[in-house]
Amino acid sequence: MSNEIPIIFLKSKNVKDDRFQKQFSVIKNGVKFDPCFVPVIEHKFKEVELNFFRRILHRRRIGKEINSKYGGLIFTSQRAVEAFALLVLEGVENGSGDYRDWPYLQDVPIYSVGPATTRALKAIPLDHPLNIRGSESGNGEALASFILSDYSDWYRDWDFKCPLIFVGGERRNDIITTKLMNPDLGTNCIPVVELDVYSISVLPNFKNDFIKSLNSKMASDIIWVAIFSPSVGEAMIDSLDLVDHRTGRAKAKPSHANRKIFFAAIGPTTRDFLQEKFGFVVDVCAAKPTAESLQEGIMDYLLNEY
Repeated sequence: MSNEIPIIFLKSKNVKDDRFQKQFSVIKNGVKFDPCFVPVIEHKFKEVELNFFRRILHRRRIGKEINSKYGGLIFTSQRAVEAFALLVLEGVENGSGDYRDWPYLQDVPIYSVGPATTRALKAIPLDHPLNIRGSESGNGEALASFILSDYSDWYRDWDFKCPLIFVGGERRNDIITTKLMNPDLGTNCIPVVELDVYSISVLPNFKNDFIKSLNSKMASDIIWVAIFSPSVGEAMIDSLDLVDHRTGRAKAKPSHANRKIFFAAIGPTTRDFLQEKFGFVVDVCAAKPTAESLQEGIMDYLLNEY
């Protein structure tokens, strides 16, 4: 096995400081990766939903006051945070109310699924920092478990629970909503309002770019493909024709000795989606949605299973 292993990250590269580029450019245990990036998805904000979000922020409908309609926010994607940041900065520029208190969220929990989402939230310039919670969860199911405990404690003096607003995209993972609103929870159930502020679509040139990138690396003994979301995974499967169209299930993988391409998922949400929808099993699933954890998972696989 060559010491330089290509890894294709199916995502746009962060031009300022991409943690995956940085992490996988360092030689570790004698292994050097050769990282490259192939963008997959384009996002478009949805004006109707943004207007709704804008109104409830300006009208202070999210809060801890008795007349508040919502009790907090949930974020699981950087794009959703971008939409939120857009509205916050717009309000600052327009001089919304007392700008020092804008966007009037000092007293409510803001739930974030992991480090990337949390960094995006913390980067929003505010005089009062947001109460960001759940950042160590790493995936939707773990975040939902955290919210079930934390939200009840946050509003422990209240006789009822205001809904949380789950700010996401049109193809978000539903595990959070399903778990929080499980009727078996009885009075511990937490109502959730889903607000899809952006749409997603596969870039028209993705398949050609991806195949071209793979073909350029076929001289290597092994190639890794890193999958960053269910939507990305679905686009990848379609591009590589990995599904039997008669059954809708994944074709059988060749043995290790007979294949070059191996697959790693950024977390269990992506892994489970691919397995449940297509019967496609990734080779590695990162324990946490970080560059370090993804590299650790791949290195462990190379040392113990390859």
